[in-house]
This record gives sequence, C-alpha cells and structure tokens, in this order.
Amino acid sequence: MAEEGVDDFARAKRKAARRLGASDTEALPANGEIEAELRAYRALYQADEHPERIGGLRRIALQAMRALERFHPYLTGPVLTGLAGPYADIDLQLFPESTKEVELFLLDRNIEYTASEARRFAGDRAHAVAVLSLDWEGAPLRLSVFDPRDERLAMKSSQAGRVMARAGIAEVGALVGIDSSAAKHGAKQA
Repeated sequence: MAEEGVDDFARAKRKAARRLGASDTEALPANGEIEAELRAYRALYQADEHPERIGGLRRIALQAMRALERFHPYLTGPVLTGLAGPYADIDLQLFPESTKEVELFLLDRNIEYTASEARRFAGDRAHAVAVLSLDWEGAPLRLSVFDPRDERLAMKSSQAGRVMARAGIAEVGALVGIDSSAAKHGAKQA
C-alpha cells in the first residue's frame, strides 16, 4: 500500500495473499492492524514527503469542497485519515437534491468528468450511487453522490463494516490550518 499506492484494504490483502501463495481467507490482518503498520512505515521511510503529500491533497480537497459547498460535501477516505498514497483519489461525498445538479454544475464550468455507479453503504442498507471522477487542481477527485436524506446516516465501508470517518468544510479547514470560520468563506488565517 505504501509503495504501490493501493488504497483499498481488501484489494491490498488479496494482492498480498496471492504473492505469499495463501488463500484469500487465511489469517489476513484486520484493517486496523494494516493502518497501524502503514503509519509506522510512513513515519520511518516517508517522514518528509508523506505529510507534505497529505497536506497538499487536503488543501485541494478544501478548494473543491468550497466550490461544491451547496451540495453539502464531506471529505472521506485515505486523504482524511492521512493514509493516502502517491496515487490516491480525493474522496468527497455529496448530498444534492439530484445528481443532475452536480453534473450541470460541472458542465457549466467546463469540467470534464466520467460517470459510473458504485455501491455505498449508509445506515443499514446498500445504495447505488453515482460516482463522478474528475481532475481538480491536478489531483484525481471522486464524487460519490448520495440522496440528501442519507446525509444524517452513518456511512460504512461495507454492509457490516465500520463507520467511515468524514469531515465537513470547517473540519478540513482545521486540518490544513485555516480558521474554521474563514474556511467557509475562503480566507486564510492571518
């Protein structure tokens, strides 16, 4: 995960199991164990570049969130947790009245994107959501577009998985060192 930029725990586990000649179900580590080891690895071998990479990705995420503010954006995934590798996407969750609103927003600004559908887990059920992938300030941005009623539900990594951390504009502003009241308005802290 640290060297090849794989950000999906399940995919990384399967890949490692294949390399070791083990079946996918044999004594694989828990995600928390992998996170701890990944943090230790990065602290030891990527102590300089990793914090810079995360800070840069979070600043780009904050810019995108400000632009998409009317769709109630939340940062989630490895950029938020600080585990993002060199090829990580910035994952934002949006909660507009309709997916078309977001698509029109992008089209009006001549922002090219590709659309796909994915399964996401909110509350106690799986949802098919639109996923819009695009480039934002040179970084890959992935927008998962949920129903507005799902904003108050706990988003999970899988049906039975753990609740995913997510942060709004003020929280992401605090992570990058911008005053939370200024974060909503785009001003930097003096």
